[in-house]
Amino acid sequence: MPDDEERVLGVVECFHVVLRQCPSGAVHQVAEQGLAAIESGGAAAIGEQAFLLPSATRGWRGPKAAQVKRSLEAFLAGSAR
Repeated sequence: MPDDEERVLGVVECFHVVLRQCPSGAVHQVAEQGLAAIESGGAAAIGEQAFLLPSATRGWRGPKAAQVKRSLEAFLAGSAR
């Protein structure tokens, strides 16, 4: 089954996609720290980490990058309500 790049990813899934597909080591470090914060802080940490990841991935381009950024924007827009 081909990967559907239009699908909205979950927040934690976005972090894992960044770790697997973004070529930047600095961005990997942000993603690893974000996952660690979510693991230790639970659901309460998800919003803050979802807010931080898009700025770290600012220079990352391509279909997966767009999917991650779009998914995080959707999550943040939904949590702002």
